Amino acid sequence: MGEHGAPRDVSEPKGAPVPKETKPSAARNERSAALRNVGTGPELPEASRTQKERDRPWLMRTYAGHSTAEASNELYRRNLAKGQTGLSVAFDLPTQTGYDPDHVLARGEVGRVGVPVSHLGDMRRLFQDIPLERTNTSMTINATAMWLLALYQVVAEEQGLDREAVSRLSGTTQNDIVKEYLSRGTHVFPPGPSLRLTTDLIAYTVAHLPKWNPINICSYHLQEAGATPVQEIAYAMSTAVAVLDAVRDSGQVPAGRMGDVVGRISFFVNAGVRFVEEMCKMRAFTRVWDRITRERYGIEDPRHRRFRYGVQVNSLGLTEAQPENNVQRIVLEMLAVTLSKDARARAVQLPAWNEALGLPRPWDQQWSLRIQQVLAHESDLLEYEDLFAGSHVVEARTAELAEAAWAEIGRVQEMGGAMAAVESGYLKARLVAAHAERRARIESGEEKVVGVNCFESTEPSPLTADLDTAVLTVDPAVERNVVAALRRWRGDRDEDRARRALDGLRRTAAGDGNLMPATLECARAGVTTGEWAGALREVFGEYRAPTGVSSAPLATPAEAGSALAAVRAKVSATAADLGAGRLRLLVGKPGLDGHSNGAEQIAVRARDAGFEVVYQGIRLTPEQIVAAAVAEDVHCVGLSILSGSHAELVPDVLDRLRHAGAGDVPVVVGGIIPRADAEALRAAGVAAVFTPKDFGITEIIGRIVDEIRTANKLDPLEVPA
Repeated sequence: MGEHGAPRDVSEPKGAPVPKETKPSAARNERSAALRNVGTGPELPEASRTQKERDRPWLMRTYAGHSTAEASNELYRRNLAKGQTGLSVAFDLPTQTGYDPDHVLARGEVGRVGVPVSHLGDMRRLFQDIPLERTNTSMTINATAMWLLALYQVVAEEQGLDREAVSRLSGTTQNDIVKEYLSRGTHVFPPGPSLRLTTDLIAYTVAHLPKWNPINICSYHLQEAGATPVQEIAYAMSTAVAVLDAVRDSGQVPAGRMGDVVGRISFFVNAGVRFVEEMCKMRAFTRVWDRITRERYGIEDPRHRRFRYGVQVNSLGLTEAQPENNVQRIVLEMLAVTLSKDARARAVQLPAWNEALGLPRPWDQQWSLRIQQVLAHESDLLEYEDLFAGSHVVEARTAELAEAAWAEIGRVQEMGGAMAAVESGYLKARLVAAHAERRARIESGEEKVVGVNCFESTEPSPLTADLDTAVLTVDPAVERNVVAALRRWRGDRDEDRARRALDGLRRTAAGDGNLMPATLECARAGVTTGEWAGALREVFGEYRAPTGVSSAPLATPAEAGSALAAVRAKVSATAADLGAGRLRLLVGKPGLDGHSNGAEQIAVRARDAGFEVVYQGIRLTPEQIVAAAVAEDVHCVGLSILSGSHAELVPDVLDRLRHAGAGDVPVVVGGIIPRADAEALRAAGVAAVFTPKDFGITEIIGRIVDEIRTANKLDPLEVPA
């Protein structure tokens, strides 16, 4: 899902340069003049005079990248030709988590959710014929952000940019590790070393790449993980405080330049379908940020205190059922961050209508881009000052959100700040609980989702008449080709220089020097992504974040006559029939997919239904999952995969269970799984496949009990689920 923020100016968007090929051309100016003069006579009409005073549109991006660097480069150049005004790079999961494509955990993940970048050669091909000095590039990268920015800088140098030109590079590295611990799951290192990497990158860019946004603090992913508007504001701001405190205390940035640091902090915010509240949330963000930067850091220049944010609108709310409804959801969510001039995003990227079905095709992404262009260029939105200035309704809701956010920020600070709240499990538990409450509201019908829990009857949709071609598929041969190319790269490089560069990186990591110079030398020496991250793993270690499952409160009551009470009865009866104290369910996340929200909700609801749940978190190999299933003697294995690697990883789990003598244990799978893939998984032996259309979690748990009974040759229970 999506990325991210470029600078934001609450008065008039400025700053990030637009690629020259997208600036108004002479031909366009002539066409505009011709249109103004049609039927007007010698005098310009009022509308045309107003049009000259239009605000500049926000940066328009499409979050994109897949298969290979060459294929992604072609896609980027096509998107720029269509009028996109900035690049937003999606990297694949091995790149995001610091593994080379030939690592065991990378199996099935290469090129799936983004582009694989294993070394300098890949980065060269990714930006071939794209002039970096004129391109605003946003990179969704976190644990390995320093590495990817180093590769980007070296490519810019190879394009002929001198030191002064390199200093003018503009764009954003996401580089927000806190939300990785809480929602996206691409973290690598423990909180302390991760904060050091972030601090070092900020200090380096302030000195050498002053137009670059070194961090893009992301509340977007917090909302995807269940955050309320108040939590989204509070936890993003708590992250910002942790980062700014670390930079201030590191001694790497002179006190007089803290304004420059604050001025390059950007945010990446989510916008849900409750677009009035979401617009008020953006205003509240602005107020809270202004107060923090002024009171805590003494920033006097109002330009440095601007809340600069970009947006991808909500992906969590996109539905597999009646997916055409996602178009109007996307439009409403976009209005939340564009209607109000005083709270307008600096950069916007929209998801595609079919993201709940699979990877969007270039045409689907073009549709999302055209939605932005119609609003910006055909409507009169950019001709007016803020439409909501003076609204007592907007002012009251904004103040309410800001006040509640301040209270939650205070609680986090009392715990020792964002990093301490991550390590204690507080933040994760709060998000899991909030997500569970939202799911419960949808299941009960309290929260309406058109086409899902209301207005479910529908005509056949021509958009999904052929589901197998309605999404993009990645050729399995891509992974083999990428691995082969990686091995050629290793064979052709100067091995001694690469070894010396890695030794230097380890020495710097073991000391207290800034890691960026050593990282740049690794990039120039031909070091790979996995080698760079591996060297730091040796020094820093790895980190498994709290899951938040065990401490999540009951979100759905099991009152007599309720659906959960009926499922609890099925669980209890089935355990008795099997002579087991309790039914045991293993919930597993194989591969590198770190989006654990769905798995956590299944685990929590199964616990509430009476299961003993085995959930070890993310990033497990099939071998580890099977070993846990056998050791815990589970009655069912549930696998959650959203990255597209199900075709590789699920059959591997099935084979390993059979070889371990546990082939009779039913395996169920959930994720974004196209219909043809679901059929193939069932044919391979999967008992049931669940996709986003299966929104009833209690019903899913009931079906899992049914599969356990079927696998153990027990008669069906006449207990409604």
